Amino acid sequence: MTAGQIAGLIAAIAFLLLVIFIGLFLMKVSRTISEVNASIRMMTSNVDVIAKQTDKIMATSNDLVKDVDDKLNIVTPVFQAAADLGQSVSDLNSATQNLTKRVKDTGKKGVSAGLAGKFGKGAWNMYRNRKSTKNTTK
Repeated sequence: MTAGQIAGLIAAIAFLLLVIFIGLFLMKVSRTISEVNASIRMMTSNVDVIAKQTDKIMATSNDLVKDVDDKLNIVTPVFQAAADLGQSVSDLNSATQNLTKRVKDTGKKGVSAGLAGKFGKGAWNMYRNRKSTKNTTK
């Protein structure tokens, strides 16, 4: 065998090994792509199931929100009545405080008037006693 033939044989063997390695690589890539396709199919079916369940949840949520809104509209007058009652109690409390203050002030005036009356009565009695003493001494 000549040197050119040996070089050709080495090149042919190298080319054969290259083709084998490329073939193995392509087979692995093919398996990986198959697995990716299977995963995508599974994810697509799962997403479809999730989308259907999400639609059901949204429909139920809409019904619940509508129900809560209706019940809130029913309860709103109760809160308004409670607020009105609180205002009435506050007004009653203010009126009671005002009445108490007036009664206190009237009581103070009455005490002052009572003291003035006692002083006046004492002065009148002293005047009468003095007058009667003058009349009896004459």
